[in-house]
Amino acid sequence: MAKVLGIDTSNYTTSLAVFDTDSGGMVQQKKLLPVAEGQLGLRQSDAVFHHTVQLPQLFEQLSAQTALSDVRSVGVSVSPRTEAGSYMPCFLAGVSAARAFCAANGAVLHRFSHQQGHLAAALYSVNRLDLINERFLGFHVSGGTTDALLVEPDPDSLLRVTLVGTSLDLKAGQAVDRCGVMLGLDFPAGQALDELASRCEDNFKIRPVLKGMNCSLSGIENKCRAMLAAGESAERIAKFCVQSICAALDGMAGKLLEEYGALPLVFSGGVMSNSLISRVLGQKYGAFFAQPIYSCDNAAGVAVLAAVKEGWIL
Repeated sequence: MAKVLGIDTSNYTTSLAVFDTDSGGMVQQKKLLPVAEGQLGLRQSDAVFHHTVQLPQLFEQLSAQTALSDVRSVGVSVSPRTEAGSYMPCFLAGVSAARAFCAANGAVLHRFSHQQGHLAAALYSVNRLDLINERFLGFHVSGGTTDALLVEPDPDSLLRVTLVGTSLDLKAGQAVDRCGVMLGLDFPAGQALDELASRCEDNFKIRPVLKGMNCSLSGIENKCRAMLAAGESAERIAKFCVQSICAALDGMAGKLLEEYGALPLVFSGGVMSNSLISRVLGQKYGAFFAQPIYSCDNAAGVAVLAAVKEGWIL
């Protein structure tokens, strides 16, 4: 029996996962980084500190669920994206833990990007890991990205990811969190904003701002702030925010399919756990959406990719 450990230390969450290549099962432990009330994130130095504190705690919890002595390979997120120059200090905490674990246990280390991990987690969660060997279109929509991607098989990195569209200003997750904190919600605000929006029966006619396959989302925050000043309900403001993001992604997806043809469409990232967005775009395009537990930041995807690199699956 081969087990693979995944480690991901993003700017939001400390994540560990163990993938059992025989059963296909996944065991996860993760913990959000603490953010002070009213704040919209962390400085990188603070994120590294909190990961350093939380990683041993999660290893202890994970070892109570599964035998880490059976781990033969480790996958770790080393950068936000695969492109040259992509770097965030918070990932150093995970790389340090991965290297130490491999040195102590004789495990093989494999390095991937955080974005590759999100895509692989989405494919795992919908039982479509076969797409790793095919060309497909992907979205990674989170606090730091609103990226449209062309994804192709690659013998070295497994997933060759090419950025073909993005938000030119505010990212979708930033819009969600800024709107949520504006309404008095805790950061990150995605789940609470989803619940607020679901209570509103109104629908907004929204024309997204698109430039080719890129979008602009900065107007969402401005409009939400104006609605709040005008005395609009929190439910209506939340619904407007969510539908605005959905409209932008809808427009980008349509242009992607025009450009690259009828390829499979995969949505990943924390914002894609939103119930309205996944329902609307899933029905319209027959797209694959990661299950919510695999939409938010996680280490499952890099664990799966390490198993593929070792030849234990696929």
